[in-house]
Amino acid sequence: MIYEVRQGADCKGVTMRITNGIASEFSPAVTSGISDLNALLLRNRIIYLGTAIDDKVANNIVAQLLFLSNEDREAPIQMYINSPGGQVYAGLAIYDAMQIIPNPISTLAVGVTASFGTVLLAAGTKGMRYALPNATIHMHQPLGGAQGQATEIEIQAKEILRLKARLNQILAAHTGQTVETIQRDTERDRYMDAHQAMEYGLVDHIMEVPAFKRLPGL
Repeated sequence: MIYEVRQGADCKGVTMRITNGIASEFSPAVTSGISDLNALLLRNRIIYLGTAIDDKVANNIVAQLLFLSNEDREAPIQMYINSPGGQVYAGLAIYDAMQIIPNPISTLAVGVTASFGTVLLAAGTKGMRYALPNATIHMHQPLGGAQGQATEIEIQAKEILRLKARLNQILAAHTGQTVETIQRDTERDRYMDAHQAMEYGLVDHIMEVPAFKRLPGL
């Protein structure tokens, strides 16, 4: 992964390459505006997951987690999540990286966290999981399809059932719900607002609107 850091009064850019979680100067920075923004967030120990989760996205998020942990193994990491979910294997890669690094990780639901996005939201450090007031949190069982010979379909069916059982265990561990409750509640799409998600154990806090911005009835 390559990102840009701007330093000094002249705000000159320096492009950094991350290899195995180690950052090194790569070349004078010539990057897009979005790269500049991501670099600024990373400098402030913020990771923003704002897309569906696939292998490319997962590799990028894992690299950022490893880099920030290598930079300071005790400082908290913030992860903002606005994601419809995505590939289970890719999501599990991010989940495992979140669990193996020693840093506390604060998660925040922005907009919508759905499917595996909700798993990652719940996987934040206990007491440090947040939702914005109008965030929507969604859960369901893994989706999949198979075609081919009967034996191949059977293999794929067994694998998706294995993943379903594992995700139920993960959500149960992070929410305090029983596996049976998680299995029941994910049989169909389940949508929650921020307060319902907090009651369920997916988040610990709801971010409050500053008092001077609050409007009657909201």
